[in-house]
Amino acid sequence: MSTMAPPKRPEIKTALPGPKGLEIINADQQFVTPSYPRPGWQLVAERGEGVWVTDVDGNIFLDCNAGVAVCSTGHCHPEIVRAIQEQSAKLIHICGTDYFYRQMPDLARKLDEIVPVPSPTRTHFANSGTEAVETALKLAMHATGRQKFIAFFNSFHGRTLGSLSLTSSKVAQRKGFHRQALDVTHVPYPNAFRHPFTGEQSDEATVSRASLDWIENRLFKTTTPPEEVAGIVVEVVQGEGGYVPAPTEFLQGLRRICDEHGIMLIVDEVQSGMGRTGKMFASDHHDLKPDIICLAKGIGSGLPIGVTVARADLMDWKPGAHASTFGGNPVCIAAALKTIELLERELVANSASVGKYLQDGLRKLMQKHDCIGDVRGFGLMVGVEIVTDRASNKAAPDLRDRIERNCYERGLIILGAGANTIRWSPPLILTRENVDVALEIFDEAITAACA
Repeated sequence: MSTMAPPKRPEIKTALPGPKGLEIINADQQFVTPSYPRPGWQLVAERGEGVWVTDVDGNIFLDCNAGVAVCSTGHCHPEIVRAIQEQSAKLIHICGTDYFYRQMPDLARKLDEIVPVPSPTRTHFANSGTEAVETALKLAMHATGRQKFIAFFNSFHGRTLGSLSLTSSKVAQRKGFHRQALDVTHVPYPNAFRHPFTGEQSDEATVSRASLDWIENRLFKTTTPPEEVAGIVVEVVQGEGGYVPAPTEFLQGLRRICDEHGIMLIVDEVQSGMGRTGKMFASDHHDLKPDIICLAKGIGSGLPIGVTVARADLMDWKPGAHASTFGGNPVCIAAALKTIELLERELVANSASVGKYLQDGLRKLMQKHDCIGDVRGFGLMVGVEIVTDRASNKAAPDLRDRIERNCYERGLIILGAGANTIRWSPPLILTRENVDVALEIFDEAITAACA
């Protein structure tokens, strides 16, 4: 780690991308798959420290995306680096599906203490969010003997074929892959800013009742009998769909429906979990108790790990039913255990307090800029919806993209979500001083984009 004092502001020294960056981009375009959904601007990262990212040409950026909500403890946190180094000097891999090592039960025990799934629980280890979701789907089918699932429009649960059957945030994610691998019915998600049926602004109670009624009085009485449904899969805060929080009434209604019909409630907290929302899990804001929860992204501070935690009575499948060669890698688990320690020590609280400060600042900018239609979220998971004007609230995706690029050119990393939303998902070590700088740049970027 560098001993130099961290910068207080971004430093842009070259055209973006710079000459070294262009060489790497050209090589990437020749040899790497073009399927990655990269934005219209091109960051070529070289190193990261805390909330700062330096590109290969020496330009320094303030990172308010954290590798899409992954680097929860910041880039290369010294305690995370130390944990990785110490573990990698002892044991890198031995395959937890065939052998035993203490790291797997250590993390599973800790997750049993903190997840909102009622204890006792059991944990399956994987390598990513989509694998965690695949595990949940297989487990729900195994536990119930059923095959149908209910998911929500604008959701994102991954790109492997099972989880892709749930995903519905962008047509590009599904185009060309023909029919769904699983029997999934999609239901309108209760977005109070854009009522799922009218498109108008509404209130949380109204949109909650509309979505719940669609399930109980439309689906269950027509195409999807409840006794055939294995699970309802929901994001407490939709991620790729635009950082849209679900109302408490809606989530508790799903819990009731699942209890009444023996359906598994599967909560995807891949993006919203691990302190991101100012509580350890977004479910905690609603006192929601899932049967199964899926985690990844922020749990490993950048190392690839996904986990599926379920009620112990559900996870009674037999040896060989589901496994993963690299899942539960001891180095990744060491990073996850240290991540949870840092979250509990200070970073969940920091996410709540600095997140409020960020949201307050964004709402002040909303008073200045008519193109900010909505500011929403919890903690440091904040969505800013960009519109043509607040009188019409018409989505403005092109304007959103211009703002995003303008931020990049001024040294601020943010990323879009949904059709016209900007997501703020910075490292949870973000300070109020960092927020002040970020908001100043964001203000300039909007002004320039609207000129």
